[in-house]
Amino acid sequence: MSLARIRRVWPRLGLCVLGAAGVTACNLAPVYTVPAVTTPVTYKEVGDWQPAQPADAISRGAWWGVYHDPTLDSLEAQVDAANPTLRAAAAAYEQARSFEAEAEAGLFPRLDVGGSLSTNKQSANRPLRGGGEPTYYGANTLDGTASYEVDLWGRVRDAVAAARAQTEAGAADLESVRLMLHAELATNYVGLRGLDEQAKLLADTVSTYNEAYDLTKALFEGKIASPIDVTRARTQLHDAKAQLSDIAGRRALLEHAIAALVGKSAAEVTVAPQPIHFTVPNVPVGIPSTLLQRRPDIASAERRAAASNQLVGIARSAFFPSISLTGTAGFQNTSLNLLTLPETIWSVGPSMSLPLFEGGLLRAKLRAAKAAFDESSEHYRATVLDAFREVEDNLSMLHWLDDQGRQEDEAAHAAQETVDMSMTLYRNGASSYLDVVTAQTSALEAQRAVLALQTRRVQASIGLIRALGGGWSTADASS
Repeated sequence: MSLARIRRVWPRLGLCVLGAAGVTACNLAPVYTVPAVTTPVTYKEVGDWQPAQPADAISRGAWWGVYHDPTLDSLEAQVDAANPTLRAAAAAYEQARSFEAEAEAGLFPRLDVGGSLSTNKQSANRPLRGGGEPTYYGANTLDGTASYEVDLWGRVRDAVAAARAQTEAGAADLESVRLMLHAELATNYVGLRGLDEQAKLLADTVSTYNEAYDLTKALFEGKIASPIDVTRARTQLHDAKAQLSDIAGRRALLEHAIAALVGKSAAEVTVAPQPIHFTVPNVPVGIPSTLLQRRPDIASAERRAAASNQLVGIARSAFFPSISLTGTAGFQNTSLNLLTLPETIWSVGPSMSLPLFEGGLLRAKLRAAKAAFDESSEHYRATVLDAFREVEDNLSMLHWLDDQGRQEDEAAHAAQETVDMSMTLYRNGASSYLDVVTAQTSALEAQRAVLALQTRRVQASIGLIRALGGGWSTADASS
């Protein structure tokens, strides 16, 4: 290309680029607003029984630390390190980030370099073949191409915005999976420790029933008790041992579940039995409107609604002309002597395409994009309502389990008094052993109910922390 020609062409191309840049402010995506959801002023189940002190704020990271259990802390740390479900979610997030980078590439010109070497033969009878044209000839090319889509209608920018929203949704999805796994592990661990407490109670009960069995045998040998007292005592003893075996089986299943959550096989994880009584922490619930920033699944649903809104803009832009600027420059020759000025080739100019008839395809895509936005908006609203329900459910559980626990404590205390009185009467021959068995069975059931309620209350507090987002906030999505 001669210097004079370059001076004539490139100013025109520059004007084209500047003119195109001047009109790229057009954007056909609708103005996005977060789908409206009615937010209650306060939670229905919050009462005086639910304290919320600032000192009780849940840590934004290791929220399970409020239970003050080193073994639980150690297990929770292994979830982030080795859980395959969490790793899969992290990989999905990385994919979303890559898709965002792909979309952002459309904001910049594309540069390509190419070349070709070929030897050709043309037909002697080719139409319009000149007499001096050779039968065999080479065609060798080395060139570079620059192309750029002029984003007149905001298609590329909408694609970038949609991809960015999807990335943010992916980050929130990752945190949703993380929160779910940590909460599931904490729930299983508390359940396991609750079974350890029941196992201790049953072990003590078996010891007590052994003593009672020995007593009935001694009384029978002394002609004081009847044979039926001995069989009742033996039945009660073996029933308690069977319950102890049932606890061991249920505990093994929870231990296996914990192993899977920390990314290990069941054979690799052993949690030593240790009866632990957890204290239910005071969890500040705040006001319902803050839940919209504290739940990663809500953030994910909202970002997907935003992405769907941008896709409407992309569908609209398809109705308008697509303009691209393309320039190619290089060398061409029949030999390998390419890099000389006479062998230069070049072309530059805009190209445009405008759909004229496509059988309703573009309108169908636009309707689909709008429907997808409506779907994602309703999904967002459903996610918010489910979040409110989960908080209310766990608040209600904590409330009524607390009340039920107080009543069960009274029942257990009364049942133990009945056991003491019935055993004294039996020793003195004033009652049958049936009264003792009945009293002891009722006492054991009441004591196990107390322990089960204590476990359920702690698990409900874990459920509440999970329902509140586990200390996560929307600020974490951009960090």
